[in-house]
Amino acid sequence: MLRSQQFISMPVFSLTRPELQQLIARIAVAIEGEKGDLFEQNSLDREKGSASSRRENLGVSAAGRSLDLRNLARLIDHTLLRPEASRSEIEQLCREALSHGFGAVYLSLAWVPLAAEQLRGSGVKVGTVIGFPFGATLTSAKRAEAEAAIRVGAEELDMVMNAGALRSGQLELVQSDISGVAEISHAYGCILKVILENAYLSDAQKVTACRIAEQAGADYVKTSTGFGPSGACEADVRLMRETVGPAMGVKAAGGIRTLRDALRMLQAGADRLGSSASVAILAEASRRGN
Repeated sequence: MLRSQQFISMPVFSLTRPELQQLIARIAVAIEGEKGDLFEQNSLDREKGSASSRRENLGVSAAGRSLDLRNLARLIDHTLLRPEASRSEIEQLCREALSHGFGAVYLSLAWVPLAAEQLRGSGVKVGTVIGFPFGATLTSAKRAEAEAAIRVGAEELDMVMNAGALRSGQLELVQSDISGVAEISHAYGCILKVILENAYLSDAQKVTACRIAEQAGADYVKTSTGFGPSGACEADVRLMRETVGPAMGVKAAGGIRTLRDALRMLQAGADRLGSSASVAILAEASRRGN
């Protein structure tokens, strides 16, 4: 399955980068009003002029504001990957995803059947993680885990790259590891994201990892597991976007806890966000928009 075909199946990701940037600008204007301080003046594709003129040009209204917040929710993967998470917490995660219209839920593989049952027919995707959180396992194990996940209801997979192999210069191993999981994922029409765990990589290694992931057939590159030394940062998201261009997805995850965090990651070039603070982010957006 071609990457362009896969993007059609995702919640709002038929948006082009300019369309996504316009959506981000609309959300920022609707929420911040005249303050307009969510982005620095030199951020990507910043609209010129005052907040009021941008509001007029983009047609933001009270009704439009609620629409933009729904679209913001659909860009978020609502996440609960704590190892001690209970069944009741997973059920709550699914209820929140339904209530707020998040694009997907992300949870450990053991909980995928439950989430698939809870979310069936809702349009909220079920996602899980492969080789998590270290990525330092055999490709055969990752492939088996991916197939098992898909068979019990996963629609998207976030696999952890073997960062140690990349740092050791074993680039063919890294590529074959990713392509092995991509083969399984795409055979079932499933989206594959590759977690680079940028905290362990130099900028040059991040660029190399992005290029390998693209060549191996992944649909997205992702910043972090959320369990490493640090999470997503704007500089990494921008570097990843510049490396893969507009045709591939970029997901920011790890430490995204506020509305400002979310919008800055989107403005830097992310298409998707992973967060365990999704409800709080939307609550903040709602307060600012009222």
